[in-house]
Amino acid sequence: MKNLLAALLLFISGTCFAQHTDINNFLVKESLLKNSKLAIIAADSLGNPIENINGVYTFSISGFTQSLSFNGGVAVIPLQIDKSTFVYIKHQNDNGTHSKLLYVYKKDGDLNPFTISRIFLIVIPLIIIILAFAFKRFIYIAIILLLVFFFFSYSNGLNISTFFETTFDYLKNLI
Repeated sequence: MKNLLAALLLFISGTCFAQHTDINNFLVKESLLKNSKLAIIAADSLGNPIENINGVYTFSISGFTQSLSFNGGVAVIPLQIDKSTFVYIKHQNDNGTHSKLLYVYKKDGDLNPFTISRIFLIVIPLIIIILAFAFKRFIYIAIILLLVFFFFSYSNGLNISTFFETTFDYLKNLI
């Protein structure tokens, strides 16, 4: 009876102190192996890496669901990047949706990921549209600029559904 009580006490205390860690922020860097892959690093709200994240977490990477295995707070995305492209990384947990829009610039085999503020996806087309309505002669130039903006985005992997998804996620997190 004493052994059963001791085992029950150890089980209860073990589950009380078990850590359940969520990824609420992450950094994206080039993999240390330089193999045209990106690494996701779990981070706190200040951008400091969290090294005690271990296990499998589900991410959506440019619309594809990936189960990433974190070891020491780092997971490598299995997809290789062939050319410069937009990458939208999203992770959803109990605390909400956490996402980043990146432009990964590839030059000479090196990857340089740049985080893009999603406010620019709203502001740039909005400024062009406002200028088009303010100056009637600017309408044709504004249409051409909007087409160039959307063509550049689309040709580098940012399709219209991802564009709206990033914009709505950004606006949802503002509220």
